[in-house]
Parts: sequence; C-alpha cells; structure tokens
Amino acid sequence: MFKTRLLSGIVLVIAALVLIITGGDVLLVSTLLISWIGMFELYRIFHIEKSAPGIVGYAAAAVYYANLRFGFLPDLMMLVLGLLIVLMFVYVFTYPKYQTEQLLAAFFGVFYVAVMLSYVYQTRMLSAGTYIVWLIFLCSWGCDTCAYCVGMLIGKHKMTPKLSPKKSVEGAVGGVIGAALLTVIYGMVFRGAMGSEMSHVWIMAAISAAGALVSMVGDLTASAIKRNYGIKDYGKLIPGHGGILDRFDSVIFTAPLIYFLAANLIVL
Repeated sequence: MFKTRLLSGIVLVIAALVLIITGGDVLLVSTLLISWIGMFELYRIFHIEKSAPGIVGYAAAAVYYANLRFGFLPDLMMLVLGLLIVLMFVYVFTYPKYQTEQLLAAFFGVFYVAVMLSYVYQTRMLSAGTYIVWLIFLCSWGCDTCAYCVGMLIGKHKMTPKLSPKKSVEGAVGGVIGAALLTVIYGMVFRGAMGSEMSHVWIMAAISAAGALVSMVGDLTASAIKRNYGIKDYGKLIPGHGGILDRFDSVIFTAPLIYFLAANLIVL
C-alpha cells in the first residue's frame, strides 16, 4: 500500500508540475475536468451523478469556467441565481423524483468543488502567479505531511476525537509551522527569479501558515461528509489515495485563501 501510495503521489506531483507550469487554457481545462470528477464523486453520495440535478451542476461548472476565460457574465450572481432557478425547475417538474437534499447537494457541489478549485487557475494567472501558485500546495500537501510526521512522533492531544481520532493538536501545530518553513525555503530558493525582497518571503510564509490552518478544516470537512454517509473514500481514481476529493480536499479550501491574500498582500 505504501509503495502504491508513493508512486501515485509522484505521478500527481509530476502532473501538477506540468499543468501549472504550462498554465493558461491547459490549466483551465484541466481544472474543469478535475472539478467534474470531484463533483461526480460528491454527487454519487446523493445518487444524482447521472441524473438531471447532477447534469445541471456539471453544466453550471462549465459555464463558470468559460466565464473565467471569456468574461461574458457581467455579474457572477447571474450564474448563482440561474443555477438555483434551473434546479428548482427540475425539482418542481419532476416532483417527487428528487429529494430536497439532492437538489441542495447539486447546488453545493458546484461551489464546493468547481468554484473553489478554480482558484488554482486564478492564482496561477496573477502577475507573480507562476511562483505564488505553489503556496497552495505547500500549505495543503506540505501541512498534511508535516502534521502526519509530527503527530506520529509526539502527538498526544486529540484535535477532533470523534471526527478524526488520529489527528492531534501537536500534529496540527507541526503542520502549520512546517508549511511556513517550507515556504521560507521555497521563497529563498526562488527569490531571485521572483525579483522579491526578503519581506515578501516572510509574507509568503505567513500566508502559508494561514493556509495550513484552513487546509486542515478542508480535510476535516471532507472527512465529516464521508462519515455522515458511511463511506471510506470518495473514489478509487488515484491508487492508494482514493478519489479526487480525497486528495484535493485541503487544496479546495486553501486555493481561494491563497488567491485573495496573495492578490492583496504580495506585489512583485
């Protein structure tokens, strides 16, 4: 299992490097495809992955990503309200085929998966996005790895005993500090390429520390949904890791935070 997980992790890292370094439309389309898979995994829990509410959700995600590229919607609220209205049409004219929670899940999935993941692309498109975008992964996957190691070594106090008994307060602190330290190292290595001052490196580290805190909430959110519906993994797409939502649960939460903090605090 460890070997499988390691090999899958290496493939994921290589794929992330290729897609994010390439950026542009390649990253946009790839993020949409990843979002669709994640939405499918979530919708499968509610048995709407191949039905009308799910199809409406997939279509809304496609419209949202197309708007990121072409900007044809003057106000994003048009999409939000349009999605809600179309789902209500489905609900009413197929009644009683779908339960209320299925329609709510279809609506929720668009924003929880597709919109939040889109900030990977949006961060990459910032003026210094070529370098800033990696903070998303440093403070999500980096935090996860550091938290696991510290928790295994000195973890004693349970952070969420009912939701995730193996996670400890010590591990959480180690994850936050580890993400910040990894970012400092990353910032020092690429400071010349970014044309940044040392102050920018410390700002990046602080952003990663904040992102690490949020990443743990993202991880636990995905765990809570799984526990509520009695499933172990969202899927089997990534051997040793599970599905898209199992691997990107923390990225979903960190990407928007990194985007907004970096856009407002880092000027290169």
